[in-house]
Amino acid sequence: MKSVTYCCDVNRPALLSNFEKRGWTHVGPEDKWNLYWASVQTCRMIFSAESNYRFKEDQIINHFSKHYELTRKDLLIRNMRRYKRESLKYEKLSNTGNDFLKSSLDIIPTTYILPADYNLCLEEFRKNPSIWIIKPCGKSQGTGIFLIDKLYKLKKWFNDQKRYFQKSPINNSYIISRYIENPLLICGKKFDLRLYVLVTSFHPLKAYQFNYGFCRFCSVKYNSHIDNIKNLLAHLTNVSIQKHGKEYNSINGGKWSTENLKLYLTSTKGEKNTQALFEKISWIIVQSLKAVRGVMSSDKHSFECYGYDIIVDSDLKPWLIEVNASPSLSYTTTSDRMLKSKLIESILSVILPPSGVPNSKWDKNPSPDALSNFSVLIKENHVK
Repeated sequence: MKSVTYCCDVNRPALLSNFEKRGWTHVGPEDKWNLYWASVQTCRMIFSAESNYRFKEDQIINHFSKHYELTRKDLLIRNMRRYKRESLKYEKLSNTGNDFLKSSLDIIPTTYILPADYNLCLEEFRKNPSIWIIKPCGKSQGTGIFLIDKLYKLKKWFNDQKRYFQKSPINNSYIISRYIENPLLICGKKFDLRLYVLVTSFHPLKAYQFNYGFCRFCSVKYNSHIDNIKNLLAHLTNVSIQKHGKEYNSINGGKWSTENLKLYLTSTKGEKNTQALFEKISWIIVQSLKAVRGVMSSDKHSFECYGYDIIVDSDLKPWLIEVNASPSLSYTTTSDRMLKSKLIESILSVILPPSGVPNSKWDKNPSPDALSNFSVLIKENHVK
């Protein structure tokens, strides 16, 4: 059997231990490799027109060339807007009622892209004064995020940013979203869900949800009347932010497994409501993937594991917050290590053919055993 070679510039034990356990050989990017687990920066260079890299049949890589259409915050908003508009137009032409569709595609909080939508944002802010959250489009791990509750504060901030917007409006863009002020709380604390989704093809669309995920909790209790909205420890669940708080629990990392969440919700909200919630979450993921399918390149050499961040409000309505192209594979707790090691092991079982050797000609129809840790979200047989 052919020896599999891999290249990896993401130094994470969850990855490397899985590769080594399979007896694979580590090589450099200039050598002959079969699987490249690359950072998004490296992937961007490989797929760039300047590099003109030509993949061989026995090579696969862990990103799609246009992954940013789903994972860059402003592009996700634009793609969801277009998808919603086209879906409603289709329903109207079909002479079917679209009230349900309109409601079911309401999966992202009201959001504007700055600087492009600034005037629209001002108008909405005036009509519905509330708390809004502002995020830079090109950053992650909670970097540069803040909350705002006054119109004059938004105007001042925007004026201060003008020179950056003028210098590079795309690279320095932000999104501003209506803040979900009625989050579902557990023990008085806000949380979100991190779920993993494996996409092996966009044409046709094949996506699988990893059966295990976790909730990330704030270390400070939430209060909708908090005067100081600068206290991000009560509002943002990012571990990179929470770990600096005095009440952060380093033993469990401020996390719950999704299994524990389901048990809790079943006991407090009922089994039917809990099941409906997770069905809605799956619907959100599928719609987001369909929204970008049309702009994604068809590349048989690619697969991708996305990290979905979902917030649930007090009415048990889930909201899509963002999608991560490189969800963290580092771990600080034993449960983290077990989950992420199992995630990587399961992904490799799905993306590789029975021979265990990467092959872009494989139709990527894994066996039931390979999918034992995944649920099928969507599996089209033909390109639409």
